[in-house]
Amino acid sequence: MAVYSIDANQLMQMFLAGAANLEAKKEWINELNVFPVPDGDTGTNMTMTIMSASREVQKLSEINMATLAKAISSGSLRGARGNSGVILSQLFRGFCKYISDKETLNAEDLSAAFTRASETAYKAVMKPKEGTILTVARGMTEKAKELAGPDVELCEYLEAIVAYGDEVLAKTPEMLPVLKQAGVVDSGGQGLMQVIKGAVDELLGRVGGDACERTAVPGEEEKAAGTGAAFDEGEIKYGYCTEFIIVLEKPFPDADELEMKAYLESIGDSVVVVAMDDMVKVHVHTNDPGLALTKALTYGALSRIKIDNMREEHNERLLAGENAKNAEAGAPAEAEPAAEPVKKPLEEAKPYGFIAVSIGEGINKIFQGLNVDYLIEGGQTMNPSTEDMLNAIDQVNAETIYILPNNSNIILAADQAMHMTEDKRIVVVPSRTIPQGVTALITFQPEMSPDENLEAMKEAMKHVKTGQVTYAVRNTCVDDQEIHEGDIMGIGDHSILAVGSSIPDVALCMLDKLVDEDSELISIYYGCDTSEEDAQALADQISEKYSDQDVELYPGGQPIYYYFLSVE
Repeated sequence: MAVYSIDANQLMQMFLAGAANLEAKKEWINELNVFPVPDGDTGTNMTMTIMSASREVQKLSEINMATLAKAISSGSLRGARGNSGVILSQLFRGFCKYISDKETLNAEDLSAAFTRASETAYKAVMKPKEGTILTVARGMTEKAKELAGPDVELCEYLEAIVAYGDEVLAKTPEMLPVLKQAGVVDSGGQGLMQVIKGAVDELLGRVGGDACERTAVPGEEEKAAGTGAAFDEGEIKYGYCTEFIIVLEKPFPDADELEMKAYLESIGDSVVVVAMDDMVKVHVHTNDPGLALTKALTYGALSRIKIDNMREEHNERLLAGENAKNAEAGAPAEAEPAAEPVKKPLEEAKPYGFIAVSIGEGINKIFQGLNVDYLIEGGQTMNPSTEDMLNAIDQVNAETIYILPNNSNIILAADQAMHMTEDKRIVVVPSRTIPQGVTALITFQPEMSPDENLEAMKEAMKHVKTGQVTYAVRNTCVDDQEIHEGDIMGIGDHSILAVGSSIPDVALCMLDKLVDEDSELISIYYGCDTSEEDAQALADQISEKYSDQDVELYPGGQPIYYYFLSVE
């Protein structure tokens, strides 16, 4: 049957089918990664990003383009992990911006939405690189423009776009030599193709069953069935359900509506902002209703204010469920719920604070010793999401907060969190490794302005060269080196510097390429799979070989990486 337009329900099913297809292919996409390191890979990061949006979509009680667009956009933005996940979330953001005020979408609408998606994603990346997911997205956008028209049949239209997307993806090795050498296409581009292919298959009826059922949120079925799982809810993140109406005293344009939504999302979730003539209906779950009310007062007077303590209601539901189970078992019911635990009061606001991404007990202690206020566990083995960054920002009561991602694959997520935060100044220090983060913190001077500190930190990090020793998880060829599964690799800031079978030999070989006549300090952080004795033996070898440099040894405790080494 010919299809000339799709409505919100159809688009929702297509999106969920695309998410399910990506999830099913994530390990295959992970295998396309050029660097054979045992990290949280492209397929994993993109899947976790889209599944965050999928969960938001499945919570919707009312399906229209506006609610669907908001769920996809906000869910993916907050759940974005890694560079590939952030770029995917920006593609969704641009697409959703265009469709939010539509009732149905035809080929011309889809072409315009693809264009907005591609433009938004390119703008989010400071130095866009061709041969990546961005190239694939732009290629499909160009084909969508070429074929669009008012009476174009959508099944044929989308199949042609997918076919062209595959052609562009196949050419990515010609655009990036590192892909050609490894004999793979771009993994992010392949991930995007799997999302689009899953969505198109759904429209064409190639996918069996309901996409909503295939990607159901864990635990939802038990709750719907009324089993005991319904009472096993986790801690409520935002405690107060806050609703009110703003009686407008001045115009409330779209820009103000977006600003209001963004602010509410920075202090809570379940945000609804609906403008109607001379009033605005607002709903938000937050831990500080006063902040929402204060912001609203800048637009007009407030009425019909309703604030419910969801934690009290939650405890009552838990008690009711427990009493029901006790009654079935013949046990006496509890008389009243246990008192809520006393919360530690938020410390007094200070001028500046620090958030660092860290991994390993020893490295955590180093950052804590450098006055970091909040540590996000993650780094190489699991890239933190934008949501993780926003949660950390919420916990640091400071006017200016410096975020140190300490990993090149986390900087975009930190930047995204910065743009989504309005009530605090966020400074993202583009630290690409743990040693760079340590140096940046040591460089910080409280009497300097945030801009001056950022420049000083960036300048100091230029003088830090980092090497990481780990093992290969697949066969590949990178930087003209044949690498086999199980090989030990020494990875520098920009390339693989050494490959071998011995951990200390690879570390020394790598260090040879990092040390020069200007080097003064060599720092060694040993991981949880390296004994103190082995680490000390390596440090002794390094001290003997590089007698003109100071050598410092630290227990890092990081998994997967036997050593982090830095040369300054």
